[in-house]
Amino acid sequence: MASIVQSNSGANTTGDDVVSAQSARDISEEIRALQLDSSEDNGAIDVDETRPKEADGVVELEEDVEGSSNNEQMQVEQKEREKVQAPVHEANEAVDIVEDVTNKKRHLNVVSIGHVDAGKSTIGGQILLLSGQVDDRTIQKYEKEAKDKARDSWYMAYIMDTNEEERAKGITVEVGRARFETETTRFTILDAPGHKSYVPNMISGASQADLGVLVISARKGEFETGYEKGGQTREHVLLAKTLGVSKLIVVVNKMDEPTVNWSKERYDEIESKMIPFLKGSGYNVKKDVQFLPISGLVGSNIKTRVEKSVCPWWNGPCLFEALDSVDIPARDPKSPFRMPIIDRFKDMGTVVMGKVESGSIREGDSLVIMPNKVNVKVLSIYVDENKVRSAEPGENLRVRLSNIEEEDISSGFVLSSISKPIPVVNEFIAQLQILELLDNAIFTAGYKAVLHIHSVVEECEIVELLQQIDLKTRKPMKKKVLFVKNGASVVCRIQLSNMICVEKFSDFQQLGRFTLRTEGKTVAVGKITDFNA
Repeated sequence: MASIVQSNSGANTTGDDVVSAQSARDISEEIRALQLDSSEDNGAIDVDETRPKEADGVVELEEDVEGSSNNEQMQVEQKEREKVQAPVHEANEAVDIVEDVTNKKRHLNVVSIGHVDAGKSTIGGQILLLSGQVDDRTIQKYEKEAKDKARDSWYMAYIMDTNEEERAKGITVEVGRARFETETTRFTILDAPGHKSYVPNMISGASQADLGVLVISARKGEFETGYEKGGQTREHVLLAKTLGVSKLIVVVNKMDEPTVNWSKERYDEIESKMIPFLKGSGYNVKKDVQFLPISGLVGSNIKTRVEKSVCPWWNGPCLFEALDSVDIPARDPKSPFRMPIIDRFKDMGTVVMGKVESGSIREGDSLVIMPNKVNVKVLSIYVDENKVRSAEPGENLRVRLSNIEEEDISSGFVLSSISKPIPVVNEFIAQLQILELLDNAIFTAGYKAVLHIHSVVEECEIVELLQQIDLKTRKPMKKKVLFVKNGASVVCRIQLSNMICVEKFSDFQQLGRFTLRTEGKTVAVGKITDFNA
């Protein structure tokens, strides 16, 4: 069992993030076509088309875990580098890893999403406790700390919410990260913030995930607050779908709360309201969505099925069983290497952190960092706290590089294969779905927004509207388009302030889908269709 490692990443951003119910209904058909080109009549998604086979994983910010002193480590690495004098290759060959136990189980990345105070951090803490990642002494410490703050029920969330601001406010601000294992799967869990002020951080977490756990509070009034206009349940679902989260486990939390008391009627009410919305957002509810009731605070129906004496009507799986049963497409380790960089630091050289979206990597590889086109060599690789010789798609890595300094790397740069580097552009053609503009705003040439794509956050401007798409026929309209309103689909030219690394959606979906936000509000989702010559 891997020991727990937790970290937080993402910048704080404030604003009023809303996606109205009407907007969601109006654009449901186009959302399916735009985001993932569904092949099912009811919005079902072919999973193989939903996410690139070579893309999956999570980024992490964590300390370099090494037992030896700096001198000893440098000597060991020097000996290893002397051994690895094989011809340069493009990170497509796999070799045995030093700690091969990490690769015996499949690895999945799970993002926890939902409205603020739905119980995401508490569930994350309970998962870590039940999987043996946290000991009783630590729990007792958190219980005392929460009691001293007069917040007795928050203690389980303290496992995931590690900084004082989060514990004082009782809300998640940054993306918390931790790991646990079942008998068949290694999981990396991302605890995304639910507050509307921190949606960009939620985007960062969801863009890294294979599947999502949508947490809904069953408490009287709390589900309604999160689901109705102004709540984050709706926006989180739409963003998750846009960002490539093709599978959802919807957990109805707080079932033990006195206003609920494991009521089947309340559970059925929530499920009946969520299903039409999930379908409208592009999810195939039968294939890609599971519902189940839980209590995050006391741990009911998480690791083991809830007792019949507590919930006599539930005959389905517990959360661990549901997570283990999720089927994610196999990844292709032989495609061109892509690892968007989330952060970097100095430690006996320059270390970059990110998730492998495509291809494989091993010690001794020669790669290139884009967009500054600096050739680098891989000195060492870490998966979790284990030093390894190689890693495949979907893994969370810290990679020590030579021939580059920390100050020459920024978040959003991409570690890439030399023979086929990732494209670098400052302008592209995109198909956009307008969700909900700010009041009195008009979407036309000159419209400015903030672009979010993989680990890139960059200011952009709409420089030209090329075609409007008919929502019924999904074909371009002949008339010239000068502006569009909420719910419209449009092909446009987007210009950026700086050069960024992206892919066409048709070539690599995970690096070709994006969101546009203005003044803290998600106004559009889109996919890159072409680059300018």
